[in-house]
Amino acid sequence: MSEEALVVKDSNGTRLADGDAVTVIKDLKVKGTSVTLKRGTLAKNIRLTDDADLIECNVEKVKGLVLRTEFVKKA
Repeated sequence: MSEEALVVKDSNGTRLADGDAVTVIKDLKVKGTSVTLKRGTLAKNIRLTDDADLIECNVEKVKGLVLRTEFVKKA
C-alpha cells in the first residue's frame, strides 16, 4: 500500500500524521497491565501503522502502546 492511499482519521474525522499528538477521549484499560488510561491523557509523537484503525504511541506509564483511532482525537 502506498502512503497516499492510507488515510488515518481520529474520532472527529481529523486527519492524523506521524508525529502528531493525540488525547484519549475515553477511559481505557490497557491489556496485560494494571494501568488505566484516563480521559484526556496525552500521547505525543504517534506513529501510523499499516492499519488505518490503529496507531502506535508512548504514554507516561506504557511504552509501545497501540490504540484504536476511534478512541483518540488530535491535540
